[in-house]
Amino acid sequence: MQYEYLDNHGTFRLEHPEQTSYLYFPIANESGLKSSVTPLLGGDAKEGQNTFLLQPVSSEELHNNRSTRNFWCRIKGKGIWSATGASAEQEANRFGTEKEGCVLEAGLMWQKLIRTSKENGLRAEVTSFVPVGMQKLELMVVTLTNPGEENIELTPIAAIPLFARSADNIRDHRHVTSLLHRIAVKEEGIFVTPTLTFDERGHKENSLVYGVMGFAEDGKTAQKFHPVVEDFIGEGGSFLNPEAVRCDIKGYQPGDSVDGYEAMGGIEFAEISLAPGASATYIVQLGIGASDEELLTAGNKYKTKDAVEQALAETKAYWIAGNNVAYETADKRFDQWMYWVDFQPVLRRIYGCSFLPHHDYGKGGRGWRDLWQDCLALLVMNPSGVRQMLLDNFEGVRMDGSNATIIGSKQGEFIADRNNITRVWMDHGVWPLMTTELYIRQTGDIGILQNEMPYFKERQIFRGEKKDDDWDVAQGNRLRKADGEIYCGSVLEHLLVQHLTAFYDVGVHNTIRLRGADWNDAIDMAAEQGESVAFTAAYAGNLETLADLVRRQKEDCGVAEIRLARELMPLLQKDHKLYADVQAKRELLERYCEACKNRLSGESCTIAAEELTDVLTAMAKWMKEHIRKQEWVGDKNGMHWYNGYYDNHGRQVEGEFNEVRMMLTSQVFTVMSGVATDEQTAEIVQAVDKYLYDEKIGGYRLNTDFHELKLDMGRMFGFAYGHKENGAVFCHMAVMYANALYQRGFVKEGHKVIDALYRHGSDFEKSRIYPGIPEYFNQRGRGMYHYLTGAASWLMLTTLTEMFGVKGAYGKVRLEPKLLAEQFDAQGDISVECVLMEKKLHVIYHNPKHLEYGAYKIAAVTVNGQLQEIRARSCEIATDTLSEDKNRIEVMLV
Repeated sequence: MQYEYLDNHGTFRLEHPEQTSYLYFPIANESGLKSSVTPLLGGDAKEGQNTFLLQPVSSEELHNNRSTRNFWCRIKGKGIWSATGASAEQEANRFGTEKEGCVLEAGLMWQKLIRTSKENGLRAEVTSFVPVGMQKLELMVVTLTNPGEENIELTPIAAIPLFARSADNIRDHRHVTSLLHRIAVKEEGIFVTPTLTFDERGHKENSLVYGVMGFAEDGKTAQKFHPVVEDFIGEGGSFLNPEAVRCDIKGYQPGDSVDGYEAMGGIEFAEISLAPGASATYIVQLGIGASDEELLTAGNKYKTKDAVEQALAETKAYWIAGNNVAYETADKRFDQWMYWVDFQPVLRRIYGCSFLPHHDYGKGGRGWRDLWQDCLALLVMNPSGVRQMLLDNFEGVRMDGSNATIIGSKQGEFIADRNNITRVWMDHGVWPLMTTELYIRQTGDIGILQNEMPYFKERQIFRGEKKDDDWDVAQGNRLRKADGEIYCGSVLEHLLVQHLTAFYDVGVHNTIRLRGADWNDAIDMAAEQGESVAFTAAYAGNLETLADLVRRQKEDCGVAEIRLARELMPLLQKDHKLYADVQAKRELLERYCEACKNRLSGESCTIAAEELTDVLTAMAKWMKEHIRKQEWVGDKNGMHWYNGYYDNHGRQVEGEFNEVRMMLTSQVFTVMSGVATDEQTAEIVQAVDKYLYDEKIGGYRLNTDFHELKLDMGRMFGFAYGHKENGAVFCHMAVMYANALYQRGFVKEGHKVIDALYRHGSDFEKSRIYPGIPEYFNQRGRGMYHYLTGAASWLMLTTLTEMFGVKGAYGKVRLEPKLLAEQFDAQGDISVECVLMEKKLHVIYHNPKHLEYGAYKIAAVTVNGQLQEIRARSCEIATDTLSEDKNRIEVMLV
């Protein structure tokens, strides 16, 4: 059982998808309607946490829940049949000799199911998509065909149970909130307008309408309606065998209404007779609107067969146009798999970190890391709006180096935590610089560092350890100066604040305190004594990057002096004695936090660019040497790697104890930051291959099995080993490991990581997921938490900029391929299409001798027919030599 690709835009085909559990597929648009559909048309649809059109589902409801989209046929003389396969009889025969033919075809934001009945001869195509535009409408287009030799007389019935309220009401007043329903039957369909909303916001008057509308292909409406669940299923009935389908019950007519019941979008069309070879199409619309009129207006656009076919074509074209990275390698399945990976950051932007069946937590918002890592993908896919997005994101930084934890739905919107839940993730200062530095490299816009932005302000101060009782909501969420004016500092200053405060925020081993957690949210029980050596290494690498940016800013923009808030200056110390003194560092940080706890003085000081560069370089160098001296561990077999953590008892976490203990994160950031020397990196690769690599589940595990419920470290150790953060193949960190290896020149080793993820993930028999990369592969190798993962952004970035070597170089295009011989096709060619600095590029590498990486160099580059002779591992192309249209760049490797 494998899927096959049908074109170059990721469209795939899979037979009998209903025989695999936990499958779901995303369909959405930019207006905010977010749906998921399964092979049996389960899943849900919603605008947000408090506005679910269909009943919310988590992964277990995909097989437990019978409240699904359905389309029934009451066939004269042959009983009832579901075009979606969701009937009692069809479920009983799903694996038997009488099972129906079922094929799924799907592409970006659309799904089609083709089902053929052995018993009655009917063939049904059910296409689901959300049209592009601002309407909140999901379309379900059902085409019934008679492929036989006799007429088939049938009555079509759409059946969509309407939830029409907050997800909170699944177990919080489920029945009581149904009493709020005011259900109206109109000629077009069934509309539900709850009187109130009951959820965490309190009791409020409702302002939304939920509805299901139905039309025959010529726009004609139905003959009768079934607006109440209990009437539709009947006494003793169910959604798999409903009375309204079995029997020709009376139903409701336009103008009727009923209040206070669970709502049903039951729409019964007139009986038809399908001649041999004939087809009939029905359009079912599921939507949310601010009024009946808004919903009706939206639905009227799509009530004929021609209209929905045009809408589907427009929807396909829209999403394809936005997916502007395409690869052509020797492995065509890899090319198409990457097409889906490249699309996943779009899904994350729309769905947030919630609202797909595995993602049954949160309320749809994104976290701090997500803001920055999603920008990585946008720099590749759609770079035009990234500058302002980066600037707006910096408004979430606090002056103590921490950041806002509640992120609004609007760009740059950060909200005070009125629940007083204090949590600081110590890694949060790392990601803004990583993203900003990539932006500067890709665009050459070093000037962004001089832009001034405000800081976030609320009660939380002293990096989460104290409260500012002098602050209240009336003062707003912007840090102010003593005179009451909002204080703004440069982007460079924001970055310095994040890194300098982290440098001094150390534990007893003089590495940065773990606090609430780092990237691994499940290392969350070591706030007092825990330390993250892994991210101390990351901050060290970032300090070097900051020094380089300050140097480059002077060279490119003439910025010889940097103006900073006076309060920040004491942190800029070039003092190795201070660096080594844990208590002195903590006291200095305490004084700084005291100085900026409520308002800043408004006074500023300047520091020479050379002096600032020297300080940052000295800090980075000291951190790296400290880690090398203190954290290099090994085992009796001669393997070596870096310890990355201290637990809440202040004990080293990694090394050889009763068993070998190793965490992949620790190796990623010591390699990526340059803490690990080349020789140490080679040793790390050997140790990681020995202790973490598991080919049968997709590659590199996040950690070894500690065989301990380690309550002084985090909840991850409560998870069964091989699941989620405890030893699963966690794709995000695996991809970052690949990125680190590529950066350090360990190309074969980096490719092995990505190849393992690809081969396992695209093997449907093993991964049981549609194309793309999931959050992780579990102990059985199943892909979990598909689509909404930061792994996709990092894999897109790594494949394009490291593997294919197409990247920005401060205003120029840099080509530095790190491709293996096996990746070139039979003719020795490989190519990528992408956008860089607003220029469309088609880069083709020619390797006619199939030389291996390390053996070839760039001999010549042809840009739109103009030849440049080169003999190097990399080359740079000035953007003024590129055209505004598509640029063909051919690179000869010898």
